[in-house]
Amino acid sequence: MHIWDKLKERWEVKSGWQVLLILITFACTGFSILEVKKWIYGLIGFPTDASVWLKILGFIFIVFPIYQIVLLFYGTIFGQFKFFWNFEKKMVYRMIGRKPPKKED
Repeated sequence: MHIWDKLKERWEVKSGWQVLLILITFACTGFSILEVKKWIYGLIGFPTDASVWLKILGFIFIVFPIYQIVLLFYGTIFGQFKFFWNFEKKMVYRMIGRKPPKKED
């Protein structure tokens, strides 16, 4: 089975183009969040020589929520909002230790 087919099956999408758009969305979000993180850390005066624990907490409480918003933003631009909205809901359920409800169509 080809990697595209595995991703289509795992993500429950219909076409290889949709897989490509999802991968592009993840890539754009990742690159964007690196720049946003620098900007926000500079804005709030986050020390560049901070301890590892402070960096981890900063990422969890500052960068991670912004990442989710940027992911939905790019998902909308690339016409994949529904996929990413369901993706984020599923992730939240997993983070709180509950099984997500069935996917909306």
